[in-house]
Amino acid sequence: MSNDVVRLILDDHRRFEDLLRELRSSEGDREKALGELSRLLVAHAEAEESDVYPVLRRFSQVDSEEVEHGAEEHAEGHAALLGLLEAGGPGTPEWDRKLEELSESLTHHLDEEERTILNDARATLDEARRGELGEAFLRARRARIEEGCGSVEYVRALVERQS
Repeated sequence: MSNDVVRLILDDHRRFEDLLRELRSSEGDREKALGELSRLLVAHAEAEESDVYPVLRRFSQVDSEEVEHGAEEHAEGHAALLGLLEAGGPGTPEWDRKLEELSESLTHHLDEEERTILNDARATLDEARRGELGEAFLRARRARIEEGCGSVEYVRALVERQS
């Protein structure tokens, strides 16, 4: 498996999309899918902000405004995730509404990040630097998951800090 940070981030993005599909389906274990999405989404965003975005600002031509915008979209996604975590369970009108809000927020962010930040990173960072960055991203993401970053309490505290 490649440690190229762009590839790792894209792989997470595809997993987010898969989990959103699972959350929409009444046939699967939506609570389990929500738990996985919550853990991975929060860990992913925090690892990007702590270990990837700062390096991209320094060593590539990634626009600082794009990076700031990405962090703002992470905060919006966390707020939407908290809404779904607190919605009371699958199948209710509130769950469906909150799932749609999360889906819209996340889909918008993935599209923008892939077209701007990740394309710029591909163009300006060499393979070795992307590999080093990927290793740092994986370490930070794993540490957040081990801290329990997907719990409703963690997400609530995160949203409060970001507001």
